[in-house]
Amino acid sequence: MGYILKNSWALFLGMFLLMLGNGMQGTLLGVRGAIEGFSPTTMSWIMSAYFLGFLGGSKMAPIMIARVGHVRVFAALASAISAAFIIYALAPDPFIWSFMRFIVGFSFAGVYVVAESWLNDSATNETRGQALSVYMIVQMAGIVAAQVIVNFADPSGFVLFAVISVVVSISFAPILLSVSPAPVFRTSPPMTLKRLFKTSPLGVVGSLLLGGVFSIMFGMSAVYGTTLGLSVAEISLFIGTIYTGSVLLQYPIGWLSDRMDRRLLIVFITALCSAILLVGLFLPNSFAVVLVMGFTIGASTGPLYSLLIAHTNDYLEHEDMANASGALVFVGGVGAIGTPVVVGYSMSMFGANSFFVAMIVLMLLIAAYGSYRMTRREGLSVEDTMSYTPVLPQTTPIVAEVAQEIAIEQEIEEESRF
Repeated sequence: MGYILKNSWALFLGMFLLMLGNGMQGTLLGVRGAIEGFSPTTMSWIMSAYFLGFLGGSKMAPIMIARVGHVRVFAALASAISAAFIIYALAPDPFIWSFMRFIVGFSFAGVYVVAESWLNDSATNETRGQALSVYMIVQMAGIVAAQVIVNFADPSGFVLFAVISVVVSISFAPILLSVSPAPVFRTSPPMTLKRLFKTSPLGVVGSLLLGGVFSIMFGMSAVYGTTLGLSVAEISLFIGTIYTGSVLLQYPIGWLSDRMDRRLLIVFITALCSAILLVGLFLPNSFAVVLVMGFTIGASTGPLYSLLIAHTNDYLEHEDMANASGALVFVGGVGAIGTPVVVGYSMSMFGANSFFVAMIVLMLLIAAYGSYRMTRREGLSVEDTMSYTPVLPQTTPIVAEVAQEIAIEQEIEEESRF
């Protein structure tokens, strides 16, 4: 771990600052939108634009990098992010915000691809797993820390928007001034969805539905908080609790997944999450209950994404895993695009609790489909399954592929012992 931090600390610092900016903008827009009088439906369109842009950016980033190189792509897209954050404050208009959210989503996807390429290139086979773990911790730490900073100024003013713009601008320096020469960019072409579905129906359907859950969690949490009437401090604590849960249960659930039928674990997690959220909806209104529900959805969503990838890998050859991971990222992105709009409309019509109702429905659908799949195919023995490698839902194909490389290396090591 010390070797990783010594050689890549500047890259991690830059990514931490980028995640500060990204974490602050989601919360800040949700709060500022309510101040500006935007309805949950309007905010849902604004928030959904990020996921549309992110999906497009994930597809276009490799093309742009191939044409002009890593450095130029990173500098151009990071500059666009910084400018967009200022425009949010200058022009609080739904159409302008939607366009800026699209630009920010597109740009962040490209920035992540560039930074993750550098990270992967700087790591060796022996340190790649540790590098991925540190990267995940940095991502979550940035988002959680952002929730604290949101409380330092009035969200109705200009200061917080200026802060996130400055933070993103500063993030360029440690990354661009300290990284090694630009790596040779490579990413595997995604597997066709038809072949992927034939190989792992649960992996595809689960990723599609989970993409919707994640987009609600990442895009609509602050909107939910304002609709419920929470203060800025309460909203930031609520969002921070979600992401803390997403990290804390990665390894315990990963440990279980390597020792039992992963389909059963997927069904159990989604069903238990739905049950806890449903009980929470019927309890008396309490901020403590809201925090428990937030922690529950975060603790379920983070590990579940990794579980679906691991389950899909169980039915693939080593050479197909990277291709499949890229396809699953795409499927999750498709599921993320329209869900916030449905939730925003429901919140406008039926109230703030539609936020959790939508998550309950999506998680129950995953549980139901997982149960159905268990009747259609025999489960693999634990000895024949791939290792679980933690991957966060907001990943790009680069990190997904790195995770598969780590899983393959672990599998080869296990096989060589026998």
